[in-house]
Amino acid sequence: MIALNELWFILVAVLFVGFFFLEGFDFGVGMASRFLGRNGLERRIMVNTIGPFWDANEVWLLTGGGAIFAAFPHWYATMFSGYYIPFVFVLLALIGRGVAFEFRGKMDTPKWIKSWDWVVFVGSIMPPFLFGVLFTSILRGMPIDEQMNIHAGFSDYVNVYTVLGGVTVTMLCFLHGLVFLTLKTVGDLQKRARELASKVIYGVLASLVAFVGLSYFETDLFSNRGVVSVTLIALIVLSYFFAIVFLKKQRDGWAFGMTGAGIALTVSTIFAALFPRVMISSIDAAYNLTVYNASSGNYSLKVMTIVALTLLPFVLGYQIWSYYVFRKRVDGKDMIY
Repeated sequence: MIALNELWFILVAVLFVGFFFLEGFDFGVGMASRFLGRNGLERRIMVNTIGPFWDANEVWLLTGGGAIFAAFPHWYATMFSGYYIPFVFVLLALIGRGVAFEFRGKMDTPKWIKSWDWVVFVGSIMPPFLFGVLFTSILRGMPIDEQMNIHAGFSDYVNVYTVLGGVTVTMLCFLHGLVFLTLKTVGDLQKRARELASKVIYGVLASLVAFVGLSYFETDLFSNRGVVSVTLIALIVLSYFFAIVFLKKQRDGWAFGMTGAGIALTVSTIFAALFPRVMISSIDAAYNLTVYNASSGNYSLKVMTIVALTLLPFVLGYQIWSYYVFRKRVDGKDMIY
């Protein structure tokens, strides 16, 4: 029978899978607004495609952080103290992006709109890159001592492997956003989004291959959970292979499902490779934080499980309903900028 601390590790993984699947296309659309939008109207259309969803999608991140805090307080304390500065930049980027969505249309002047468009772009590219660096460095291992404190230097955070991880996650989100645009736009904008996605997907595959190859030397991805990791990686490759096929056939809904599956499987691979650890110590394996030594007491986990199982159906129901209500494409006929 699965223990409660193991169950909550799975729930945390599910929350982050949901965050990257949903917020991933938000980030991708924000990035694409600088590459794909030819004028203010097209960028307005692109922003409006995610307008009803982006704030609810970010709730998955908040819930994931809250779940770590409540279920694994030692993991929360070590990670948030060790990654304090990157998390501050993530927070500032998310705040700036949210403000830009609201303020962009308050004045109809080119300089005003262009400035906020750049805030949307920066606020969309920074979080996935920094999250990629964060998760990659956790998978690689950080200098954590016996008191669960991180004593890391710059090279522990920023090195070839972690930067590649950040670029890979950013590319995954960019592609996911482009395919989302094919579902939510019409005409020439939709066509250009599909054409760009068909090109970017090969860059995504190249970055994934490089990341997996470097993971063999930098981590225990294959030795700790070899069969599971290889299976998940094979499924990731298949997902993007079918995404290429569906994009060529203009089956945009299926292509979106495949790019979403690619992101979900990538995040799942990281969590599967970590288990039962939640943070790896590069000093000594005895100092690893695990689901057992970093978790809350059994009573706390039991109460949290009851509350989560009670409220989760309502949260999921609300989000599914919002996607249904705002399912129509954005054509820009009634927009001025």
